[in-house]
Amino acid sequence: MKLNELTIQQAYDGLKAGDFTSVALTQACLDRIQKRNKTLNAFISVCGESALREAKEADAMIAAGKQQPLTGIPFAVKDAICTKDVRSTGAGKILDTYVPPFDATVVARIRAQGAVLIGKNNCDTFGHGASNENSMYGPVSNPHDETKVAGGSSGGSAAAVADHQCLFSIAEDTGGSIRFPAALCGIVGLRPSYGRNSRYGIMPMASSLDTVGPMAKTVGDIALLAEIMAGQDPKDLTTVPDSVPAYRDKLKMDVSDLTVGVPKEYFEVDAMDAETKAMVESKIAALEDAGATIVPVSLPHTKYAIPTYYIIVPSEDSSNMGRLDGMRYGVQEQGNSLKEVYANSREHGFPAEVKRRIMIGTYALSSGYYDAYYRKAQKVRTLIMQDFQKVFAEVDVLITPTAPYPAWDIGEKVHDPLAMYLADMLVGPAALAGIPGLSVPVGTTKAGLPIGLQIMAPRLAEMQLFQVGHAIESLQ
Repeated sequence: MKLNELTIQQAYDGLKAGDFTSVALTQACLDRIQKRNKTLNAFISVCGESALREAKEADAMIAAGKQQPLTGIPFAVKDAICTKDVRSTGAGKILDTYVPPFDATVVARIRAQGAVLIGKNNCDTFGHGASNENSMYGPVSNPHDETKVAGGSSGGSAAAVADHQCLFSIAEDTGGSIRFPAALCGIVGLRPSYGRNSRYGIMPMASSLDTVGPMAKTVGDIALLAEIMAGQDPKDLTTVPDSVPAYRDKLKMDVSDLTVGVPKEYFEVDAMDAETKAMVESKIAALEDAGATIVPVSLPHTKYAIPTYYIIVPSEDSSNMGRLDGMRYGVQEQGNSLKEVYANSREHGFPAEVKRRIMIGTYALSSGYYDAYYRKAQKVRTLIMQDFQKVFAEVDVLITPTAPYPAWDIGEKVHDPLAMYLADMLVGPAALAGIPGLSVPVGTTKAGLPIGLQIMAPRLAEMQLFQVGHAIESLQ
């Protein structure tokens, strides 16, 4: 196996044993990026020189007996997450020149272990999209079929991990931006519970839904990263004080003690691909054969999740995007007045989808429409939360497909915003409810395109996600 194809655990063991160095591991990833990035477009910025310098420092830590779980491990970060002294554009031209003077909290915790930052991943601009075709730096291609989308909005992160350009990536999930591309690219992706991980340093889209989580090759690697990233942060008052469990120590479970809920609404959507449905159902059957109890359940307000999401998110988005005006940081266009500078900077710095969501959100929050749209959407959001609460009183986890269909052709849906919004129909409800979700690869279609299975658990019950995900990996 090539060095860049290792999991985090395998790389840790190899570095500890002295089988190879962090410099060699990092160079293997850089070589892969050099070979493949022109085709896949997974990276906006590559930190070649600084990565090798950090790798040398990691090798010195290991030689001094100071190795930690991530010491010397090359990783990438979604470009909508701030990284100190490394350009962070959010995939928007308005921030083309922005270099943050600080790390996001989750990135700081990872770098404190001696992990090697290898570059910044392409994404839909500021997280707006489900296919990674809304990036102002070009679309990301799927490593399994370069004519297909990688999913979004964290498509660059998913493609980079799937193509072995890095060992893991840190991304952001507002309504499916980690889980959806993880499913389309055949890797593991975690959306943590809202409040479990700090959002400090994350370019905000919808502040009441935004979360930051890891994308990696195995459930065990995800559990490790979740341990390191999670925890209270005084810079983000939405983070919870609850202690972080030792997830890796309890991955193995007796599935005979497990009760799995199967919500009918997630399997009856009109757009459901037959191969995807059959594959996920076969994994549920495998769990039942191994001793798990399978219970049909209902989440009746699921059908309202996408319209609810696309009122709440643009509304919060239109407020958050207000800070990007070309004045304090980023690219400023010329104009004859302050108004013209604002207008020109945003005209050239935002893609069409960002402008569309700002307009939708501003309309929904405007006088005379707030009660009809935003307030009503928040009431429906509460009903969706209550659906999950009722079901989790009966079952431990829920299992569904992550995406209703596999990756589609680049350009196929780009001119149909509603079709693109509906792609998130199976990942949006968990985001609205603030619960955690894990996407695990479970096979491929006849055309060789990955299929993802989604596991959902009660809020702050990430341990159950990892245990069930690990069990599914073991059954394959």
